[in-house]
Amino acid sequence: MDPVCNTSNHLVKSEDLNHHGTLYAGRTAEWFVEAGFIAVARIKEPRNIVCLKIHGMTFSRPVKCGEIVTFTSKVIHAGRTSFVTYVNVSTNNGQVVDGFITFIHVNDDSKPVPHGITIEPVTDEDRSLQEKAKALNE
Repeated sequence: MDPVCNTSNHLVKSEDLNHHGTLYAGRTAEWFVEAGFIAVARIKEPRNIVCLKIHGMTFSRPVKCGEIVTFTSKVIHAGRTSFVTYVNVSTNNGQVVDGFITFIHVNDDSKPVPHGITIEPVTDEDRSLQEKAKALNE
C-alpha cells in the first residue's frame, strides 16, 4: 500500500493563543495528533487505533492569530501492530512544525494485535521518512 495522506486546516483564533499571543503548543499538539490519527483511520477502523507516542514536534517559527495552519499527515511506516505517521504543519508563510507519531492497532480489550498492512514508499521523500520512522521505535 502507498503511504496514506490526509490534509486538514485550522484557523488560529484568539482562544488558540498562548500568553505570547502566538499559537499555543498544546493546541498544536491536539491538532497534530488528530491529523495523524485521521491518516491511520483511513486504513483501519478508528475504534482500534490508539496513540502511543508523539516522537517530537519541532517548531520552526511562531504562528499568529488569523493564520490558517495546514496539517498534512501521512502513514509512512507500518510495523506488526503499529503505524507511524509523519505530520507536517505549514501556513502560507512556510513550514511551522513537523514530527512523527506512533499509533497502535488494538483489539476490543485494548491489547495490541497485528493489522496485516505494509506501507511501500513511493517517492524518495517517502523512503527517507520511512527510514526515520523505523529508527524511532528500535
